[in-house]
Amino acid sequence: MRRLGNSGLTVSPIALGGNVFGWTADEPTSFKILDSFVSSGFNFIDTADMYSTWAPRNKGGESETIIGRWLKQSGKRDQVVIATKVGKPMGPDRRGLSRAYIHGAVQASLQRLQTDYIDLYQSHEDDLKTPLEETLEAYEELIEQGRVRAIGASNYTADRLSKALQVSKEQSLPRYESLQPLYNLYERSEFEGPLEQLCVKEGLGVIGYYSLANGFLTGKYRTEKDLSQSPRGSHVKEYMNPRGFRILEALDRVAERYHSTPTRIALAWLIARPSVTAPIASSTNLNQLKDILESTRVNLDQASVEELNKASA
Repeated sequence: MRRLGNSGLTVSPIALGGNVFGWTADEPTSFKILDSFVSSGFNFIDTADMYSTWAPRNKGGESETIIGRWLKQSGKRDQVVIATKVGKPMGPDRRGLSRAYIHGAVQASLQRLQTDYIDLYQSHEDDLKTPLEETLEAYEELIEQGRVRAIGASNYTADRLSKALQVSKEQSLPRYESLQPLYNLYERSEFEGPLEQLCVKEGLGVIGYYSLANGFLTGKYRTEKDLSQSPRGSHVKEYMNPRGFRILEALDRVAERYHSTPTRIALAWLIARPSVTAPIASSTNLNQLKDILESTRVNLDQASVEELNKASA
């Protein structure tokens, strides 16, 4: 278990991504995945109110609804840390981080999740139209009401995150205790540099998303023909270039040395990075979940880390 910033929350070294619940994983499958995840000793579940607005016939809230039904059926609310998000579009004029919108959105999330409180409530994306003070004051109210335990940010630039932390300090408001950035072995530039340095300096937890680059780093997409295997296939094509294949070759070599798989090695590389608290990974079946969880047993030596760093530089 790892501490998530100064939030007081203790989380497993892998967070289960809820973006597939109600999309590529139906409710019975989602329940099995959640049961297996928690019975294996893990506790960190990440979702968002807008999951999965992009899927045909979905309107958002599907993931939270499934997690809420599972929480009620399993009785395991006290055993898990639930992270959800607010701010991305849920429909016309339903987005942003204004005080009024946050108060309405949190109530809807609590109802879907069938819980009295959210452990980690995250700003899903920056809202330049709303003053940082207004957003943080809204979160302060939710924390005082006991509806939220801690807050985090997602998709913030180093400059805006730094400003938000400064406002929290100067006005004695709750601060973002975590950052959820895009980060994986292929997509490193957005997080590494000023953003990572800020998180380390301020002691923020880091829970990166797309940890397996839409599944590319699992190694299951090697040719154009493989792209038809999954609804995510169309998003993987951008990784199929000389650099992407160089990374896969390095993952294959390291996986062979560790008698492991590319999935486990790609996640172990993230877990080994001192700034990272818990990468987020999602699965649509129990075999995928087992592969993801086994990554926490892989302790990469420095030579392997350097080999992967070099291949993905």
